[in-house]
Amino acid sequence: MPLALATVNTSTDSQQPTARSVRVGFLGPFGTFTEQAVRSQSDLGSGELVAFRSVPDVLDAVDNADVDFGVVPIENSIEGTVNFTQDALSFDYNLLIQRELVLDIEHCLMAMPGTSLADITTVLSIPVATAQCHRYLRENVGNAEIHAANSTADAAKTVAANAVAGVAAIAPRNAAALYGLNILATDIADHEGNQTRFVVVGKSGVPTPTGHDITGIVVFQRADEPGSLISILQEFAARRVNITNLLSRPTKDGGLGDYCFVMYLEGHIADELVADALRALHAKQGGVKFLGSYPAHSSHVHTAREHADSRWQQADDWVEQMRATIGK
Repeated sequence: MPLALATVNTSTDSQQPTARSVRVGFLGPFGTFTEQAVRSQSDLGSGELVAFRSVPDVLDAVDNADVDFGVVPIENSIEGTVNFTQDALSFDYNLLIQRELVLDIEHCLMAMPGTSLADITTVLSIPVATAQCHRYLRENVGNAEIHAANSTADAAKTVAANAVAGVAAIAPRNAAALYGLNILATDIADHEGNQTRFVVVGKSGVPTPTGHDITGIVVFQRADEPGSLISILQEFAARRVNITNLLSRPTKDGGLGDYCFVMYLEGHIADELVADALRALHAKQGGVKFLGSYPAHSSHVHTAREHADSRWQQADDWVEQMRATIGK
């Protein structure tokens, strides 16, 4: 689904766009899976792509209006939520998710030409990636030290720049060609079907409903007491709104045991039942933060909410008809 801003032309590291185009920040350097996700979208990939060293750097750029949109990873099918992204959006920034992107992930082990698997003493990559390949690393380079990089492509770039024997990177296949490395092994994730979900974030604005949408919120409890989570979930169950993801995260400033709930649910803030559920939570709980309503990657979302929304509207019309007779 195209974003509102029109794109003009593609830029590279050394080129500046000749006319105003959408500036898209992403977790870099060039060669990351995040860049692949950006380029999978014609309206984003044709804009001016700006690589940043970390997720906070991307989000800072969006918050400061240095870029129009930012693209960051938020969930992996093997490792689950990318907590540093989710926490940043929940606590540190007031940005809105505009879209989600899902990318098939192929992790490759790569090193300088002439390096063999037996030579590997150090492996660089982002912690999420090394965790996804834990079994392979243990069985094939079990004595190698694992060092963290800012991103998968940053690991490949570092290996190429330092040209140190025995150092390998876990990175996308295209990073090997980009930085002149040899691929020692392909598709090394511990489980098949490895996918990562990315989100496109903007400083403001909510996309129009598509009928296949996701809404993200953070619910802060009024008090940590028995039944508090059930009281939150009941607001959605009563309205037949399906929750697709529920996370419990520490609030960072309330001490041990002070948690909030990050929730993703089917539907759009424009839907009457979703809006009614959020209204009830805002009135009853300690606070609700809106993360955005945006198109779902898959169009096969549950349709019970649509039927429930229609029934709710009919019931609301019925009540209003009765109330209109008061005093007459």
